[in-house]
Amino acid sequence: MTTIDPTEPAAHQSARAALLADPELTGRRRRARLAALTDRWLAALLAGAGAPDSVALVAVGGYGRGELSPRSDLDLLLLHGGGAVAALADRIWYPVWDSGVALDHSVRTLAEARAVAAEDLKAQLGLLDARHVAGNAELTAQLRSAVLADWRAGAAERLPQLGELGRERAERHGELAFLLEPDLKEARGGLRDVVALDAIAASWLADAPRDGLAEARELLGDVRDELHLATGRATERLSLQDQDQVARQLGVLDADTLLRQVYRAGRTVAYAGDVTWRAVDRLLAARQSRGRRSFGFPFTGLGRGSGAVARGTVERRPLAEGVVEQDGEAVLAQAARPAADPVLWLRAAAAAAQAGLTVGHATVRRLAAESRPMPVPWPDEAREQLVTLLGAGEACVPVWEALEAEGLITRLLPDWERVRWRPQRNAVHVWTVDRHLVETAVRAAAMTRRVARPDLLLVVALLHDIGKGWPGDHSEAGEVIVRDVAARMGFDQDDTESLALLVRHHLTLVDTATRRDPDDPATVDLIAKTVGTVQHLELLHALTEADATATGPAAWSAWRASLVAGLVERVAAVLAGEGPPGPAGAPTTASVEEERLAVEAARTGEPALLLRAEVAHSSAAGEAMGVELALALPDRPGLLGTVAGVLALNRLTVRALTLRELDPIGAGPVLLFSWRVAAEFGELPEAARLRADLRRALDGSLDPGRRLAERDAAAPRRRGITPPPPLVTVAPGGASASATVLEVRAHDMPGLLHRIGRALDGAGVRVRTALVSTLGADAVDAFYLTDPAGRPLEPQAARRVAEQVQEALR
Repeated sequence: MTTIDPTEPAAHQSARAALLADPELTGRRRRARLAALTDRWLAALLAGAGAPDSVALVAVGGYGRGELSPRSDLDLLLLHGGGAVAALADRIWYPVWDSGVALDHSVRTLAEARAVAAEDLKAQLGLLDARHVAGNAELTAQLRSAVLADWRAGAAERLPQLGELGRERAERHGELAFLLEPDLKEARGGLRDVVALDAIAASWLADAPRDGLAEARELLGDVRDELHLATGRATERLSLQDQDQVARQLGVLDADTLLRQVYRAGRTVAYAGDVTWRAVDRLLAARQSRGRRSFGFPFTGLGRGSGAVARGTVERRPLAEGVVEQDGEAVLAQAARPAADPVLWLRAAAAAAQAGLTVGHATVRRLAAESRPMPVPWPDEAREQLVTLLGAGEACVPVWEALEAEGLITRLLPDWERVRWRPQRNAVHVWTVDRHLVETAVRAAAMTRRVARPDLLLVVALLHDIGKGWPGDHSEAGEVIVRDVAARMGFDQDDTESLALLVRHHLTLVDTATRRDPDDPATVDLIAKTVGTVQHLELLHALTEADATATGPAAWSAWRASLVAGLVERVAAVLAGEGPPGPAGAPTTASVEEERLAVEAARTGEPALLLRAEVAHSSAAGEAMGVELALALPDRPGLLGTVAGVLALNRLTVRALTLRELDPIGAGPVLLFSWRVAAEFGELPEAARLRADLRRALDGSLDPGRRLAERDAAAPRRRGITPPPPLVTVAPGGASASATVLEVRAHDMPGLLHRIGRALDGAGVRVRTALVSTLGADAVDAFYLTDPAGRPLEPQAARRVAEQVQEALR
C-alpha cells in the first residue's frame, strides 16, 4: 500500500478541500480548523526541509490571527538567526506555490524584521499579529516582544499615520454600512478597521468599546468566507449577483436581510472606531501638554460623565442644564441625574450638536442605562430638544450615531427599527433608509429660513420615509405612522395633520413638476388643492429639495429645481388669490390678569410684572418646564430691546413673546409683553430681582447691551456649528392693513431679541405688536411696525429697516 506524503501539495489540497466541504464546519470554527491544518502542513514542510534550530516559521497578518478564509493568502515570515537560508526558504515556498495557495512571504533576521517594521507601517501591523507556527519558539517570542515594545514606544508617531491610512482607505472604498456592493475588508467599518482597533489596543494608549464588536467581526468574517466559496475567488466585494447565494449559504432569509446584517456590523465597527480615534487624539494632545493637566486611560477607572472627576484637574464649561463640555465632548454635570430627568439625554444631544461637539461615550452609555422612558405625550421640552438636535445640520450626525448605537433612538421612536440599516436597491440612493432620513434633516436644517415652521420641516424630514419598513406605498404607510408618532411627540391636531399631509405628498411636487405640464392651470389647481395653504406649500417645497439632495447627486439637478420652483411659484399665486391667511399666533385679547397689570403700569408709571411657573402636563415629576412672564410698561422708545436685554442678562431664554399696545385708563399707551421664558441653566431669577433690573435699565443705570457684550467677551471661545445666516424680510402687502410686518428668521442665541429691538429703536420705528417664537434652535419672529405717526412704513423705508436689522444680526 502506498502512503501519501503529508508534505506533498496534493495531500494538503485534498485535506483542505475535505475541510471546506464539511457542512458541520462553518464560520469561526472553520477558519480556526483551516489555520490549524495549514500550521501542521507548514510544520512538516519546515521539518522536511532540514531547518536548523536557529529558524522559526511565523504566521503574520490574518493568518497570524487565525482568520484564514477559504481564499486567504498565507502571510509567512521565515525568521532566522543569520547565515545562508535561501535554499531552505525555497524548499518551503515552492510546495506552497505548487498547492495553489497564494503566498506573501519574507525571510529576515530579528533585527531586519524590526528595521523593516520601523520603515513600513503595514509591515509593522502584520508583525503585531505574529504567531509561532514551527521551529524555534523562543525566536518567535523575541520577535513578538520586540515588535510590541517598538509599537508602544512609537505609538505617538505611528497612530496618526494609522489614522491617515484609514481615512485614505475610506475615501477610496466608501463606507461599508451604506454601499450596495460593500468591500468587506477595505471599506470604512470593514475588517481592516477591526485590525486597526486591535493595533490601537496593543499600543496601550486606548481601547475600543467592545459591545458588539466581536460579533460584528465574526459576522463579516462569515460573510467573507461564504463569498470566497460562492465565487471561487479571493474577492472582498459583496457584489449584487453574489448576494442571494451568499445569503442562502449562511441560512439568511434573503439578500436584503443579509445586507442589513452586514450594515449593522459595519456601523458597529465604524462607531467603535470613531470613539477610539477620538480618545487617541485626545490622549496624544494631552501628552503634548502633560505638564498642564492630568493624563489617563480613557476606558478604565472613573468613567467620563460619571460625575466622579478629580477636583481641579479638568475644565468643565456649562452647555445646558445638566450638561457640560469637557475635553471637547459633552458630558453630564456632576449633579445630573438621568433617572429623574427623562429629557436629559435629548438635551445633552442637542447641546452637543449645537456646540459642534460629540457626546462622550461613557456619557451616552450612562444615559442609555439610567434614563426612564419618555412620557407620552412628550413634554414640550423633549420635542424642542429633538428639533434643536436636528437643526444642528452636519453636527447632528455623529451625535445621532452615538444615540443610535446605544439604542436610544429606537427607544424614543420605536418605528425607527423598521427602517434601521434597511438597504435601498436603487442606484440613485447613496444611503440606507435610516441614514437617508437623517441626511434629509441635515439638508433641511440649511433651509429653515425659508419656512414659517422650521420645527415641522425638520421633523417631517426625519420621518418622511418612515413607511418604507412596511408593505405597500411607503407614502401612504408613512402617513398613518406619522399621525401616531406626531401625537406621541405632543404636536396638536393641526400640526399632526400638517405632518401627515407632508409625508403623504413628499414626492408630489417633483413628480408633478417633471411629469405634468406645470403651466397647465389644472396642474396648478391640483397642487393648490392638495397643499391647501401657503405654509404647507413652502414646507413641501423645502422638503422636496432636502429629500432629493439627500438621495444622491442623480436625484436633483438645476433643471428639476427650476421646474419645481416654477410650479411652486404658480401655486403660491393661486393660494394668495384666495386671500392670505392671518399670521400664525395672531394676538388675542388680554386676560384679566394682564389688563390688571396694564392698569397698574398706567397709574404708577412703573413696570408691573407677574411670574407664573408653567408645569408641563405630561411631566411625570411635575417639574416646571418654563415660566410665563407678563409685563406691562408705559410705552417709550426702545422698550423691546431693553426688556429683552434684561432677560438675557438674567439667563432667561425667550421661547415665545406676544407684544400688544393697550390704553386701559386713557392716560396713554401701555405695552403689554406676554413672555414664555426658560432658565438657561435651570435656575429661575426671583421676580424682585427682575423688577429691580428693569427699573435700573429704564432709568439708565444699567446698560444691558454693554453688560451682555462684557459677558460674551469674558466667556471662553467655543467652536460650534455654522448655522444658516439670518433672514430678515418685509412681508408682502396684505399681511396687515395698519402696519408693516417685518419677519425675522435666525439662529437663536442669547441676546438675539435685544439686538433686534435695539436695531428697530435705532431705525426710529414703533413696534406695535410682536410675535416671537423659538422652534428648536431657530427663532421665527414677526414685528408689526409703524412710523412715529402710527402709519405703515413706506416700502423703501421698510426695506431700509430690514437691512438695518439684518446688519445687526451679523
